Amino acid sequence: MRVLLEVLHIVIGIFAAMLIAALATWSYPLAEKDIWLVAYIAMGAVILMGVGPIRRAYEEDKAIIANAAGKAGSGGEGDA
Repeated sequence: MRVLLEVLHIVIGIFAAMLIAALATWSYPLAEKDIWLVAYIAMGAVILMGVGPIRRAYEEDKAIIANAAGKAGSGGEGDA
């Protein structure tokens, strides 16, 4: 679940960069190439900055699933 939230943050960041670039291009069309170049670099930075949080979220999710599987598997051992 945490991984999904982190990916969602990255998608929102990319969408925000695209929206800002589109509005900037609309307001100053002579600099369209430069605006989109900066926007692509910003989108790349958003993706790179999201890698660490995604890795941490993946490890946390994996630990939660392992703990849940361990608890579910040990339910019948002490009943005898």
